[in-house]
This record gives sequence, structure tokens and C-alpha cells, in this order.
Amino acid sequence: MDGHDATRRSLLLGGLALMLAGCATQEDGPPLGYYTFGRDPDVDPRYRRQEVAYMGSEPPGTIVVDTATRYLYFVEADGRATRYGVAVGEEGLSFKGEATIGRKAEWPSWKPTDDMIQRKPRLAQYADGVPGGPLNPLGAAALYLYQGGQDTLFRLHGTNAPWSIGHAVSNGCVRLTNANIIDLYSRAHVGTRVVVI
Repeated sequence: MDGHDATRRSLLLGGLALMLAGCATQEDGPPLGYYTFGRDPDVDPRYRRQEVAYMGSEPPGTIVVDTATRYLYFVEADGRATRYGVAVGEEGLSFKGEATIGRKAEWPSWKPTDDMIQRKPRLAQYADGVPGGPLNPLGAAALYLYQGGQDTLFRLHGTNAPWSIGHAVSNGCVRLTNANIIDLYSRAHVGTRVVVI
């Protein structure tokens, strides 16, 4: 099969997904699986989702984010983990420590915090918020990090800027491609422990 056949197949499947999306009742964006068609969206092969050996001491079901290497691990049994490439916060903006997933949302809306607007005044144009959908900076899904029952305002979320994966560019949240946040969203549940180092 050559590249033209693969492209035609991707377009056909993508068109089918769009037709099916018209039947969905979700008001904020296309169905969560919308971005699963077509080729792997990860720009750099180093950051593609893959199963790897994991030597950490965290129990299965834990999410570990290594901000230095730009990887997120979903720890599995028998010394294995699913590894995802991520984009992390700019220097000094990243969350570090332990949290739990306190809430999950598909096609979440987004509103910059006052601190974000102060650091980057261009974000003031979004002060009233951006509804969920393909153009939203949080992408297809978000996992909200809580400590002591309180929202930390940090998220694990998708992105409409997949080229940012592997870089320190965000206002502190951890970004995954939309395909990868969809996969992680299906594995992680409310209450999942998250360790960010």
C-alpha cells in the first residue's frame, strides 16, 4: 500500500467520523474518539505512546510525570508502563508533587487564570473562556489534579498544538496529543494518584 492509499483511507474514515459526529448529542465537541482515525499524530517518534519497562516503586494504576524527560507513565503490572510523550510547563510554572485526579471531562471548556493573563497579556482575549471543541487549548479531554479535595488548577490534557510535545511551553499543565489523552482518559479514573517529578 502506498502513501496515497493510506491518505485516502484516512480521509474516508475521517469523513465517516464527521458524519457520525452529526448524530452525537454532545454539545461541546465531536465524540471523544474523533481523533483516533488516521496516522499517529505524534510529531517526534521518541514521544509516541508505547509500552516500556518501568523500574519505579509506584503501584499499578499510578500516573508518573517526569518533567525533565517529557514523559508521562501509566504504571502497569509486572514492571511495565505505558509511556506517553508530553509537553510541560515553562521553567518555574510546572506543578511538582503528588495529586489525585479529582475530575474528568471530555471536550472541556477553558478559561485562563488571572496569573496566566498577567504573564501573557495576549490571553486576555480569552478571559470569558473558550468552549470545548477542536480549537480549545485543552483538546479532547482533561484530567483535573486535586490536592486535599481542592482543584490545583493544573491539568493533564490534550492539545490543539501537537508539535509542542517534548517541549516546556505550557503555563504549567501537562499536554498530550489528543489521541494520547483519549487513551489515558480511558485508563485513569477519578481518584487515580498522580506523581509529578
